Amino acid sequence: MRIGVLGTGNMADALATHWVRAGHEVAVGGRDERGAQRLAARVGGGARHGSLRAAAGFGDLVLAALPYGAGEDVVRELRATLDGKVLLDCSNPVGPGFRLLTDGGPSAAQRLAAAAPGAHVVKAFNLCHEAVWRMDPPAFDGRPLAVPVCGDDEAALGLVRALVRDAGCEPVAGGGLGRAGLLEATAALFIGLWLGEGADAQAIAPPLAYAAGPGS
Repeated sequence: MRIGVLGTGNMADALATHWVRAGHEVAVGGRDERGAQRLAARVGGGARHGSLRAAAGFGDLVLAALPYGAGEDVVRELRATLDGKVLLDCSNPVGPGFRLLTDGGPSAAQRLAAAAPGAHVVKAFNLCHEAVWRMDPPAFDGRPLAVPVCGDDEAALGLVRALVRDAGCEPVAGGGLGRAGLLEATAALFIGLWLGEGADAQAIAPPLAYAAGPGS
């Protein structure tokens, strides 16, 4: 798969590294092309580098590894280039006090979809710190990390599910793009529990066998 990466930060680094190791062709784009060059060199595998527009044009799938707010502006600038492509959003609109910045409005993923209406937006990879995505593989007690995936286009979802598996994780159907806001709210909750309270977020849900109560 040809993958364009918009952004040169930690999430771009962590995910692109997995995908290069899996044999995908990657092009990294940034406003600072020197930063894009440095990241391409780090991920290796012959990764290319250039402008944001060049990376968007290269990829059949494009990862928007950009901060909330900035991503919407970048995607709007590139909307013609992104037409018909899969646009993968991993952002978290979480602000001070672990507040959900989109509360009462469209999700971050839906805002990207509105900014580039010809793209097929999929939400995934937003529930964990970038250091978790650097694990090879992200697995705990022998169980691969499950990654919820939200989107409306089945072909786009299929590509993202494949990239989830290439990162050593298991994709989980999260529903349509209209449910992306639930993923973003979950991230705000989990980050608040982990960092604000020092609580184990996994402990708030029972195992699947007990989801409807004992003996269900």
